[in-house]
Amino acid sequence: MKGAAREVIEPGEISGRERYQLLTSLVVPRPIGWISTRSRAGLSNLAPFSYFSAVSASPMLVSVSIGVRPAGPKDTLRNIREHGGFCVNVVTEDDLDVMVATSVDAPAEISEFADLGLEEANGVRVDAPYVAGCPAVLECRLRQEVDLDDVPSALVIGEVVAVHLSPDLPFLPGTRVVDPHRLRTVSRLGGDFYGLAAPLTRRARPVWKV
Repeated sequence: MKGAAREVIEPGEISGRERYQLLTSLVVPRPIGWISTRSRAGLSNLAPFSYFSAVSASPMLVSVSIGVRPAGPKDTLRNIREHGGFCVNVVTEDDLDVMVATSVDAPAEISEFADLGLEEANGVRVDAPYVAGCPAVLECRLRQEVDLDDVPSALVIGEVVAVHLSPDLPFLPGTRVVDPHRLRTVSRLGGDFYGLAAPLTRRARPVWKV
């Protein structure tokens, strides 16, 4: 029995908002880069980005795509350009609500740390703050900003120069794999939906048999 004909959608035939909705509901789950930076005036900024990913392990590189508005770059991008660094706070289930709260489009003169009563700490390798209570933090130095031509976003590549881990986060025995049962990360889905870590499943990578 034949199924119904599939709908074929060409991106050029739908609006920009519809393209965003379609892409972000299919490329899932996406890790969240909860990025903290410092302005030239010393103001701490904190905002989440779901166009975020690991790029390389040696050297340790991560990437984040940050929108550029007609009026200029977002605070996060401007701060990264000015100070050359940023921190990525790994979002866990305990921080879901406060992370969402930092997604508000606040004026540039407002610090999300101060506005939400979040304690901040200072990076040891980069000039950027991080969320003091976050169990895992990546300190990143700006390595490269990729020109995307006419795309209204900047692709930032950061090199991880320090990793902060809570003593409550054990490694799996004999590895440097942080135990996912203890980390309990949150991921971004489409619309207003988020993915939680539970339940977890495990599959070992197979070995090719000659």
